[in-house]
Amino acid sequence: MKLALGAVVLAATALLTPTAAAQPHDTGLITVGKQGWQVQSSAVATDPAEQISNPAYRTTNWLPVRPDDAGAPGTEINALLQNGACPDVFYSDNMRKCFGYVDKLGPVTVPRFAVPWWFRTDFTLATKPGQDVKLTIPGVVGEADVWVDGQQVATRDEVSGAFAAHTFDVTPFVRQGKNSLAVKVYPNDPTKMYTLDQVDWNQFPPDNNTGIQYPVQLQISDALTGSNAHVLQQNAADLSSSKLTAKLDLTNNASRAQTGDVTATITPPDGGKPVVVRQTVTVPANTTKTVTFAPVTINHPKVWWPYSMGDQPLYTLSTAVSQDGKVSTTSSDTFGIRTVTTRLVGGSPQLPDGARIFAVNGKEFVFRGGGYAPDLFLRYSKTDVAHQVQLIKNLGLSGVRLEGHDMPQDFYDQMDRAGLLVLGGFLCCDAWQPDSEANLTERDFRIMHDSARSIGEMERNHPSVITYGWSDNEPLPRQERESLAGFAEADFQVPIIASAEYKSTPTLGPAGEKEGPYDWVPPTYWYDTTHYDPDDPSRSNAGGSWGFASEQSAGDTVPTLDSIKRFLSPEEQAKLWQDPAYNQYHANFEPGHGGYAFGTLYTFDTALKARYGSWSDLDSYVQLAQVQNYENTRSQFEAFLDHSTDKANPSTGVVYWQLNKGWPTLLWSLYNYDGDQPGSYYGAQKANKPLHALLGYDDNQVTVDNLGGAKQDGVSVEAKVYDLSGKLLDDQKAGGIALNSQQVRNDVLRPKLPTSGVSFVELLLSQHGKVVDRNVYWRSAKPDVVDWPATLGNPQATMKQYADFSALQSLPPSSVRAVASTPRPGVTQVTVTNTSDKVAFFLRADVRQADGSQVASATWDDNDITLWPGESQTLTATYDPVAAPHVSLDGFNTAAITVIG
Repeated sequence: MKLALGAVVLAATALLTPTAAAQPHDTGLITVGKQGWQVQSSAVATDPAEQISNPAYRTTNWLPVRPDDAGAPGTEINALLQNGACPDVFYSDNMRKCFGYVDKLGPVTVPRFAVPWWFRTDFTLATKPGQDVKLTIPGVVGEADVWVDGQQVATRDEVSGAFAAHTFDVTPFVRQGKNSLAVKVYPNDPTKMYTLDQVDWNQFPPDNNTGIQYPVQLQISDALTGSNAHVLQQNAADLSSSKLTAKLDLTNNASRAQTGDVTATITPPDGGKPVVVRQTVTVPANTTKTVTFAPVTINHPKVWWPYSMGDQPLYTLSTAVSQDGKVSTTSSDTFGIRTVTTRLVGGSPQLPDGARIFAVNGKEFVFRGGGYAPDLFLRYSKTDVAHQVQLIKNLGLSGVRLEGHDMPQDFYDQMDRAGLLVLGGFLCCDAWQPDSEANLTERDFRIMHDSARSIGEMERNHPSVITYGWSDNEPLPRQERESLAGFAEADFQVPIIASAEYKSTPTLGPAGEKEGPYDWVPPTYWYDTTHYDPDDPSRSNAGGSWGFASEQSAGDTVPTLDSIKRFLSPEEQAKLWQDPAYNQYHANFEPGHGGYAFGTLYTFDTALKARYGSWSDLDSYVQLAQVQNYENTRSQFEAFLDHSTDKANPSTGVVYWQLNKGWPTLLWSLYNYDGDQPGSYYGAQKANKPLHALLGYDDNQVTVDNLGGAKQDGVSVEAKVYDLSGKLLDDQKAGGIALNSQQVRNDVLRPKLPTSGVSFVELLLSQHGKVVDRNVYWRSAKPDVVDWPATLGNPQATMKQYADFSALQSLPPSSVRAVASTPRPGVTQVTVTNTSDKVAFFLRADVRQADGSQVASATWDDNDITLWPGESQTLTATYDPVAAPHVSLDGFNTAAITVIG
């Protein structure tokens, strides 16, 4: 267990009763409210704060709330949900019916939530004479008054901001035995407070997420308190050695100078011999002194790598503070030895300053990730995050981007262990992005500074975090100074980037990044490397595969039918296939279409009908949508790999917008809230295979890449072109290929595609004679043609001409045979063979339970496959074990079958 926002795990000799018991190995650290909170609106709980925060206060009519896995009570709506207020809150528009509706970013407008709410809990202490008690408020979503045992500890003037942590000495307020903490949280207004919001990603929770997202904690110590333990690392360029400098803040809580012994222990990840450094330190009365230990040099350190490049060893830093042989506080935290660097590469009219590229341990790579979103009500679940880690790694992505939603400590711990990278940053479109400094106050700048310091303290020890920066706009001058000062105070050793767009500041220099589009564009759009608006220096919505794209996608994602039926009502399902202009509640609050309105599927559906033809019911609509989503996500990721070799105008990274959502969604996702993996998921997965062959949409050339950590040799690739009947039209091979780690090689083959109609292209990548990657395209001789003058500057494409795939709807029926086996619980393999003389197009496999319901936890190594007559492929699924699992299999032109294994 770790303190949120960078405070370290601290132990003490205080005695704790069971109701305030610390976690194992953390004796003396109290996460307040582990036994539960009580929450109530101030419109109901009208007693004075002195009474509400008194241990004798009765909370008979309050809402009992269990803390989440982060140890926090969460939001106001979370409190209501835990008490049965809306049993199926994510189904249809139940959230609106239960709690009200908000269609504009700003202050809370629903009366129920437009008043402060109380968050209250009790804790019991049995401290010894002379011991000190400190209370850490890790920031709140909104602002808060803090009361302990009938006395006010802090006001909303100080406790403001989602990430600005503050520690208060509450020794004068607490007593032996039962104590009470009461936090009065004022409604969140993200346009005026430095908090968080949902931008245009979801429907807005009517409480604006007002509440407490991170655990509130107590620290108990003797006269000397240790805190803020961390390690600075200075690594040799070749990583042959690492000089580690441990630091610790030492606070003297007494009215006279105190001398103590302080130790720092660095333990290797393999349990090798620890290295211990010590100091004897004298601290003046009522002051804090930073203790910097003598540097420790680790020769041949065990280096942390992203999962695709190597292992994830973690060192441990432990500290102890003692006086006269008696330990006052201890701490323990993990860190990884790794070096992150970044630079600008290339130089072209599109990229006059070059493109941002990142390197870990000196190895540059094309970053491929997605924008991560937490649960809509900020309910943190370790199990859910672990499942998402599985999904992300199965996608082959490098990591995630967090925009303004910094997560609890366990999230970063899981990313560290998984080897997933985190791009952190401030939020756009609210108070974090002021237009000018004219209306900002000293208090605003203080909160900016404190937020940066707290963020840096929270994330600095995590090797998964490789950067932090601003979003749409670059920071204003003093905003930048205050934030950089806060990061520096925290010893946050990652590159800080000025913007997620192509902007700059004199201090940080050019960002080298760009944003958009966000609505439907054709697969060929991603391969464009020439079009941009020279009058727009931000390079927004010029989304072709050049530069570092910090957020972009082709918009809507249509889930599988299983998932749709779990969260859309029958009426909404009918609207989905019958009314493209309908404002779907599970898109967002914006009606209409065109520009930055994303509440309908109109643009996606217009393209779907023009390219693939009409549909007759929900089933046929969903099936066509899966194909279009697959085609587009694959193209987006592949294009950025394909063009990474362009020296003047390289593509260096792409963040799909978005990876996931905090609720079931039809907008911007690779996988859904329930774990559902639609066509978009498997298109992205195909593009990000570790050893892969792709077909460019711009030049019809085959490119091969190696996204793993080791050199791969003995590689060959074969390109086969088929007509719709499955007749082989062209067959080319290339062998003797060797690829270094992260290497991309273009123009390996040039298959000959027909000049009319629709054809298939199959790429077979083999290593030492074994097929390791199989990639199938459907290509139209009639191309998608973008009207670039009308498109540039817009988050969707204006089209002159659409490709024509309507012939796919006339594919003759095919048949397949499948054999399944379950070698161990939670693993199923199914070998699918096309037994017909027709093409079996876009076959989908799902693991199901005995009652036919989809096993949403299943992840497949491949899916949505296409087979030629007589061809076979084996698919493997991993999932949480269930009784009597079986596999369903169906396809675009293949009847559904059930396979028992």
